[in-house]
Amino acid sequence: MAEPLDDYIDAVAEALGLPIEDAWKPSVRANLAVTLKMVGMVDEFPLPDETEPASIYAA
Repeated sequence: MAEPLDDYIDAVAEALGLPIEDAWKPSVRANLAVTLKMVGMVDEFPLPDETEPASIYAA
């Protein structure tokens, strides 16, 4: 049975013209799963309406 992220990985790889060997797909899937978990944590963090964006500093 295919993992839930496999279809997404295949579609994005095709859209970007990026060949991904089958041997690498478990690693790509694991990395994407961790990234999505981190995004969920950031997205759930409550911010008050008065919050200002951080300044951009360039060296």
